[in-house]
Amino acid sequence: KMAKVESHKIRLIPNVERKKPHVYRIPEALKTRVAAEIEDLFSSGLIEESEAEIAHPVVCVNKKDGSIRLCVDYRALNAVTKADDFPMEDAVDLMYNIGRANVISTLDLLKGYYAVPMEEESKEFTSFKTHRGQYQFKVLPFGLKNAAATFQRVMNKSLKEFKEFSRSYIDDIAIFSKDFETHLQDLEKVFTKLELLGFTINVKKCSFAKPQIKYLGHVIGSGKHQPDPEKIIAIQKLESPKTKTHLKSLLGLTNYYREYIPNYADVAYPLTELTRKKQPEMLEWRETHESAFQRLKEKLAKTTELITPTPNEHFIIHSDASQVGVGACLSQRKGDSEVPVCYASQKLSKSQQNWPTIEREAYGIVWALKKFEPWIFGSPIKIVTDHNPLAFIVKNAPQSSKLQRWALALQKYNLSIEHCPGRNLKNADALSRLPISGD
Repeated sequence: KMAKVESHKIRLIPNVERKKPHVYRIPEALKTRVAAEIEDLFSSGLIEESEAEIAHPVVCVNKKDGSIRLCVDYRALNAVTKADDFPMEDAVDLMYNIGRANVISTLDLLKGYYAVPMEEESKEFTSFKTHRGQYQFKVLPFGLKNAAATFQRVMNKSLKEFKEFSRSYIDDIAIFSKDFETHLQDLEKVFTKLELLGFTINVKKCSFAKPQIKYLGHVIGSGKHQPDPEKIIAIQKLESPKTKTHLKSLLGLTNYYREYIPNYADVAYPLTELTRKKQPEMLEWRETHESAFQRLKEKLAKTTELITPTPNEHFIIHSDASQVGVGACLSQRKGDSEVPVCYASQKLSKSQQNWPTIEREAYGIVWALKKFEPWIFGSPIKIVTDHNPLAFIVKNAPQSSKLQRWALALQKYNLSIEHCPGRNLKNADALSRLPISGD
């Protein structure tokens, strides 16, 4: 059934002609199963007969249980559809907000997209052909450009009154609470709202009242987070890349977990060099690259568990700058121990590399504060650096105009600076030596 939420709208780019896509022939062996799938969609009220001038082809995808999933190839439509710029939830923000909770549940909506109605004027754009005839969707199908944006908007509006304890990344809904008793109350509120709107929960795929959960590729909860072990195992099984395109995809995957690895940039450097424009598509894979690839997988297998920061409490930033980059480690004290929250690094431009040491060190502090600002602003912050004169910047008016600007930028923070010799500053020092391009 359709939920009582806003409909999905398709808006075409002005003055662009739509092209009729080629319709694929359905294999004889699959026609019976395709017909059954069409009948199921039709009887469920999800599709209706169509007379649209342009129809799209269908593609059959085999599922694990032997059945098929009927997918419509909407590439031709997506190419002429105006983009919906509605923002997705920030995955990092979600991870830290949810991760602070002690009791967490995740909900799965039964065919969530199919619960979102299609705007009447947009239905004909979804038209598709099979050997059984021509149909169009009455609900939001998979494969449409802007489908994720529409669903995110729907979920944001549906859960906005519960934002303190329930958030959604597209269709991944999380409910998070400080204790079990509160969690039961929070669950009831969300269940009642979803039922009122007309969504159906797929209980078999839900996870209830856990101290930690898998969410967006991480294991989060109880004030800690780490990579999902299954994702890391999958990375361990990857073969050495043969093309630059393959390598970029691989680095995109490993880069997702770089905040857990203090010297990620150092380890990945030989590989990132192969992705430069001047490098050929077919890789010249040498022993140094294979060594870096295996070392990167080894580092990912031994990632450091990070803590979810506690707002408004003291933060510590270990900052360092080398000739080629800046690095930082954000941490907090838990009991007698200092534990890491996040690692970060950025490569310096050619002109920045020519700055005097004190300017590079000062920039490293300013950059780190800006990088970590969503967590640290308004809290007491101690900067630990191996360059002693930096304390002068905070307490006095430096002569350099660049340093003057940065000194002013530092004034909004509640800062103290502590000198620590470089030999003792291992966290940030490794990060600054061979960093990758900044975020």
